[in-house]
Amino acid sequence: MAEELKKCINTYNDIALSDIPQSEKEKHRQILLVKIGFFQHERLIHLIVTVTFAILEMLAFMYTTFMPSVGACVFTALILILLVPYIWHYYKLENGVQALYRIYDKLEDNK
Repeated sequence: MAEELKKCINTYNDIALSDIPQSEKEKHRQILLVKIGFFQHERLIHLIVTVTFAILEMLAFMYTTFMPSVGACVFTALILILLVPYIWHYYKLENGVQALYRIYDKLEDNK
């Protein structure tokens, strides 16, 4: 998903900076609006998953603190190992969608 987002950012940034006719830019702006909607949906799903894992990590940490055992420590560590990539992926999605908003504004300003 990150590669698709990066490709979309590069493509539409090139379109926004190009000298194509305004009618062509308007078509690309409408397509970009649909793509932004898809990426927003993806971002929402990843936010829900990330928050769920963060809550699960906090609960596992509290359980490990009050009732220490090897299994609880392993479970807490596994959740933390999964949580870090989720946060990183969500960070990239959030910044990518914000970049698409700026590109959309560039296309809109050229009207």
